[in-house]
Amino acid sequence: MTGKELYQWLQEKHPQLISRVIFTSGSVVTGDTQSFQEQTGRPSLPKPFTAAELIAIVNSTLKQVKSNLWNTT
Repeated sequence: MTGKELYQWLQEKHPQLISRVIFTSGSVVTGDTQSFQEQTGRPSLPKPFTAAELIAIVNSTLKQVKSNLWNTT
């Protein structure tokens, strides 16, 4: 399953998890892949990445998730 397929599956089966998705790829990102990632609005972390970069993107995503939870209640 590709990342795109996983994302689409999550949209259908578990849409509440979409805000927690972070894309990562070690391959060259094609125009189609880049376009898809931009359409989703989800963050992307290219490989190779450092532990600090991973921690930063996870923390940023968690802040967004928490913010969205507070704004919907």
